[in-house]
Amino acid sequence: MRRMLDRLAAKEQRRRPSDAELLERATDLSNRYLDGRAKPASVRWVENQQHRWGSCTPDHGTIRISTRLRGMPAWVVDYVIMHELVHLIVPSHGPRFWALVDHYPRAERARGFLEGFSMAMNCQMEE
Repeated sequence: MRRMLDRLAAKEQRRRPSDAELLERATDLSNRYLDGRAKPASVRWVENQQHRWGSCTPDHGTIRISTRLRGMPAWVVDYVIMHELVHLIVPSHGPRFWALVDHYPRAERARGFLEGFSMAMNCQMEE
């Protein structure tokens, strides 16, 4: 029983990482998929993003991730981090930007997940 509880606690921690763990994940994603070119100064959770999943200020190297993502699968959070990391290299959403984002193997799947989640939430709000 103790081992099962420890495993559940570890799984929950992965689904709700701290700001320091977000920065560590961002650094790992940059190294794996962007040859380490994106170097964020900070990555942190914020509660004031109700319409965006994340945002980035390239001049300062700061990335903010919406707390609405807390509890979502790690590969979805990683996709949003990856999206914001690419903004440190390419500020706009042009073809070069999307080509770099698509280095993340689950990019298309994560976009579909987030679109479906948003659609479900909008339908719920309309009821």
